[in-house]
Amino acid sequence: MDLYKAIVRPLAFRLDPEFAHHLAMMAVNSGLLQIKPVTDIRLSQTLMGLHFANPIGLAAGFDKNGVAIDHWHKLGFGFAEIGTVTYIAQPGNPRPRLFRLPDEKALINRMGFNNDGGLEVARRVKASSSMIPLGINIGKSKTTDPADAAAEYEDTAALFANLGDYLVINVSSPNTPGLRLLQAPAEVKKIVDCVRQSSPKRKLFLKLSPDLADEDLDELSDLSLELALTGIIATNTSTARGMLATDPHQEGGLSGRPLKEMANAALTRIARRTMGNLMLIGVGGIETGDDVYEKIRLGAHLVQVYTGWIYGGPSFCRKLNLRLLELMYQDHAKNLDAVRGALL
Repeated sequence: MDLYKAIVRPLAFRLDPEFAHHLAMMAVNSGLLQIKPVTDIRLSQTLMGLHFANPIGLAAGFDKNGVAIDHWHKLGFGFAEIGTVTYIAQPGNPRPRLFRLPDEKALINRMGFNNDGGLEVARRVKASSSMIPLGINIGKSKTTDPADAAAEYEDTAALFANLGDYLVINVSSPNTPGLRLLQAPAEVKKIVDCVRQSSPKRKLFLKLSPDLADEDLDELSDLSLELALTGIIATNTSTARGMLATDPHQEGGLSGRPLKEMANAALTRIARRTMGNLMLIGVGGIETGDDVYEKIRLGAHLVQVYTGWIYGGPSFCRKLNLRLLELMYQDHAKNLDAVRGALL
């Protein structure tokens, strides 16, 4: 019997979602939660000079302040991404701002980049010793005028210049006013140019929205190639509600099962456009190892989970990896490269 789904989750879901998240972070940060890892060379990859024992990563948004960096590997993650971090510490949007949709296996959040600020999070990262590759996701502070955003991204990136393994430029969250306007190619170029002033050799990813039109995805894919970015993360949360059985009438970004089709469509388009010349991280709607396998076969090098992990519990990564190995065995795949892009 799965004790998490039978006992722990029903009890946790009686609590306010944000309070339950706080308790979960305390449990992870205690270091007492440990799951037997899945170690198999077929899941192992060396990407951008880093070793990934498996392709499952923690998406940004869960460990916003990097308080549990030293512990994510104990839950079976192959890598982790903290943030979103802004230069200025900020409380985020008013509560309530996190909502469960249990029947849909989904969440809606309008957190608004609540975080301790770049200086404090950088201090925390410096004091940590992650056992897995670490990404740092940065965004625009709510009070910063969009015209000044590029300079702020540069200042935030400078705080993490020698910390973590890669940096993510987040211009796609729906919960900070004006942020998504920064997905315009001219604005992205300005941000990347500024970030490279302080971090010229930094591994850089661009995180995109699933709500972008096809032509916008094409243009940003082309720009990412032109700017020689390390890769693209596809995708962030969605403001769309048409994929839900019932609209809960809550503003914010939708994540979880309903996002799968949109996220996969965006990933597919980006993969076809970039033709293996960018590293792709697939996010959105992952519930099973089959979902992971599908994203890899759509061109993803790695995947990230958030909502599925909340619904799936501490053993989620282990289950995903075990199922992924079953599927690879069925297809006689000796490594992930053998199946990557097979559905394209």
